[in-house]
Amino acid sequence: MTANSQRRVLLAKPRGYCAGVDRAVQTVEIALEKYGAPIYVRKQIVHNVHVVKTLEERGAIFVDETEEVPEGSIVVFSAHGVAPVVHEEAKGLDLRTIDATCPLVTKVHKEAVRFAAQDYDILLIGHEGHEEVIGTTGEAPDHIHLVDGPDDVANVTVRDPERVAWLSQTTLSVDETIATVEKLRERFPKLMDPPSDDICYATQNRQVAVKEMAARSDLVIVVGSTNSSNSVRLVEVAKEHGADSAYLVDYAEHIDPAWLGGVTTVGVTSGASVPDELVQEVLAWLAERGFGEAEEIESVQESMRFSLPKELRKDLRITPVQSTSP
Repeated sequence: MTANSQRRVLLAKPRGYCAGVDRAVQTVEIALEKYGAPIYVRKQIVHNVHVVKTLEERGAIFVDETEEVPEGSIVVFSAHGVAPVVHEEAKGLDLRTIDATCPLVTKVHKEAVRFAAQDYDILLIGHEGHEEVIGTTGEAPDHIHLVDGPDDVANVTVRDPERVAWLSQTTLSVDETIATVEKLRERFPKLMDPPSDDICYATQNRQVAVKEMAARSDLVIVVGSTNSSNSVRLVEVAKEHGADSAYLVDYAEHIDPAWLGGVTTVGVTSGASVPDELVQEVLAWLAERGFGEAEEIESVQESMRFSLPKELRKDLRITPVQSTSP
């Protein structure tokens, strides 16, 4: 092992909470303060075990299906979005809903509705079973076909090859999405693009930062949960762009000291649903083992902000903020 003085940590920036996650978590926190516990949340508000556990301790109750929420209660819809049928289910149970869907996911929903209204076949690039994919598909189930990566392109069947459009899950690998679109365009030369890129700014920015960091790292540690698509993608991106190894952990205690064997430089980042306190714990764990002060690797500055859901703003009498560019 190299001398301690030569061990170092590279810390990716941006990392952690994106504007959509910050908005969703705040929504549950403020709802608990304003209305009192319990507040029901359909699905995990964001895909992070620590965040969910913390909110549960404050009085949030997470459920898998709308029917599990007692009639007349308050229910928050997660950042990943829901299909229109879920809104109807909530209405039927006389639930008071607060929609914490990320505005960037809502944008994809609106694109699906628009393409379906024009009778396009919509090729949705994403992972089967992911909550965001389920929600988007529910906007136009008769028009949407799931495409799970470049290898799935050959399986696509459409009614009219000249009336085909593509959309994507917002948390995918940028590179894999580009590769999938290129293969789709080979099959469907008149493939229609969405009005703007569907991969969210935070997902792209975190992947760009990891690419730069991985090229200089022996080991990359990504803080995030296994059901977080964007966190899993960061591990894949790190391995593809120079890191000898990369691992996903929820907490510092999940790091295996054996991973540090022969390692001089450790890169650290976190998924878009991870509070920074968990990253700081990882840095402290590494410092105890001879990896000193972290050097931040900043690829791009972020300033995006989203207003709280309108249902909360109304009760709190908050003026909406203007979203600023990433």
